[in-house]
Amino acid sequence: MPLPTTDVAVDAAIDRLRQGLSELGPVVVAFSGGADSAFLAWIAQDALGADRAAAVTAVSASLAPDELDDCRALADEWSLRWSTVETDELADPAYVANDGDRCFSCKSALMDALVPVASARGATVVLGVNVDDLGDHRPGQRAAAERGAVFPLVAAGFTKDMVREASRRLGLRTWDKPAAACLASRIPYGTSVTVELLDRVGRAEGALRRLGFGDVRVRHYGDTARIEVPIERLSEVVERRGQVVAAVSGAGYQRVTLDLEGLRSGNLNDDLAGGRGAQPAG
Repeated sequence: MPLPTTDVAVDAAIDRLRQGLSELGPVVVAFSGGADSAFLAWIAQDALGADRAAAVTAVSASLAPDELDDCRALADEWSLRWSTVETDELADPAYVANDGDRCFSCKSALMDALVPVASARGATVVLGVNVDDLGDHRPGQRAAAERGAVFPLVAAGFTKDMVREASRRLGLRTWDKPAAACLASRIPYGTSVTVELLDRVGRAEGALRRLGFGDVRVRHYGDTARIEVPIERLSEVVERRGQVVAAVSGAGYQRVTLDLEGLRSGNLNDDLAGGRGAQPAG
């Protein structure tokens, strides 16, 4: 059961995380630059030292260019032992087909790239999965675990809120960084994933972020883009609709819509559960 986000609970979780990492030994952190993996990378280096903690970012078409830039910036700011590896998920027909197990193919490609790096260092691959991640449809977690990855944040009892609170108290600027799943998560299951679609989504989201909408998703439905922002910012999107439409249209979309239910991470999984899940515009 998730622990409450209190000072005592967070302090205890940090202590458990440090102890768990110390017992694990050298680690290679799968470093996407998000709040979870950034926190894990910082703690790992602090607990183990730079010689025993490496952060590695997988670079592919599904990683937004802005996210790669931020990984590089964080590594420089925190003096992380950081490197990149290339992954090619699009070479896997199962990934391109984009069925409910797409994330299994993605994490398999990630592990195929990280395991040799870890093996050369006598290290274990660790991922920034937290307790809250365990409840959703996450076949990628299964793929990573089957290939030997460990989830130290789960073992220490960290929820997403606890990761953010611990990061804030440690002065890490990623404490309030919006979640940023891979670009393929914007494409409905059953629609083939291509470099062109990933690029279109990435450019549309990048343009919206430059307008100040940092926490945003652009869901791809053919020539239609469905924008998701937190509910409290819906009115701002409408007020600035001219700029918003221009930004998204500039990425190649002919129609721009706004989801009035607001941003919901992983909401395309509704389709798998037989839920409402919107379908591509026809």
